[in-house]
Amino acid sequence: MKEAMLYEGLKDKKVRCKLCSHRCLIGEGKKGICRVRENRDGKLYSLVYGKVVAKHNDPIEKKPLYHFYPKSLSFSICTVGCNFRCLFCQNADISQMPRDQEKILGWPATPEDIVNEAIGQGAASISYTYTEPTIFFEFAYDVARLAVKKGLKNVFVSNGFMSQEAIETIRPYLHAANIDLKSFRDKYYKEICGARLKPVLDTITNMVKMGIWVELTTLLVPTLNDSEEELRDIAKWIYELNPDIPWHISRFYPTYLLTNVPPTPISSIHKAREIGLKAGLRYVYSGNIPGDEGENTYCPNCGTLLIERYGYHIPKYNIRDGHCPNCGTKIPGVGL
Repeated sequence: MKEAMLYEGLKDKKVRCKLCSHRCLIGEGKKGICRVRENRDGKLYSLVYGKVVAKHNDPIEKKPLYHFYPKSLSFSICTVGCNFRCLFCQNADISQMPRDQEKILGWPATPEDIVNEAIGQGAASISYTYTEPTIFFEFAYDVARLAVKKGLKNVFVSNGFMSQEAIETIRPYLHAANIDLKSFRDKYYKEICGARLKPVLDTITNMVKMGIWVELTTLLVPTLNDSEEELRDIAKWIYELNPDIPWHISRFYPTYLLTNVPPTPISSIHKAREIGLKAGLRYVYSGNIPGDEGENTYCPNCGTLLIERYGYHIPKYNIRDGHCPNCGTKIPGVGL
């Protein structure tokens, strides 16, 4: 165990967790919504520090990040636990383990172990992913600080429900994030994810203003968040924040507690991408459809194919020093 960051001690040995936007009030001997932070005798502890349950050297495109060091590898880690309870979670066996099974598993690892393994496997970055990085914030923070010293970048793949305090704390060491914008309706967040919309929008806005490279992902679930009206609302909001923010629209497959909904029709992904482009977004991508034209990056000025993708592979890469080789338009991103 390790004493948690970002909490406040209160009367009667209660604590207020300030790590995410749930801001749980936790009584002595109790745990927060994430089930991996526990109040013991008036102090809050992380129960997952250094307990890594999954690690893999992934293509950065898997995060997905398409405008952040393309073709590089990102050493990816997580612990068990999550502060959401998404009915469609594809990693529910580990994200919901503390809640569904009342277990906390993982093999011991130090920040030095993670950084050394990342370097040894030729990674350019470390991604905190698979589950929600906010709930293993203390470990991610210590790894990220050491990673920067060793020349590595850091990436959060997150639901975006972290607090402003958490963002400000990790900011000096966080270079990029893919945030799930799961819906543009608070009702969806409450009923499907056990959360709220506004804190996610605030996180995205704050990260963009702080200069962290941000890409967004929306999992398109038939009948639940795929109406043209909602998609136009999302696209309009992104456009007003910054039309250069890449928006990934991914295909849903039935899983976990949401098996009564069919997979997303490919036509729905194409329609959503068209809505995003018509709204003025310059980089809208289709996800979970390997080989689809919507995986590719095109110059928004002249239409030249800049990056051809097939799943996580890149057969063609035509960006030159961050610019379109045909018309010279600067392509937004990091490490292009």
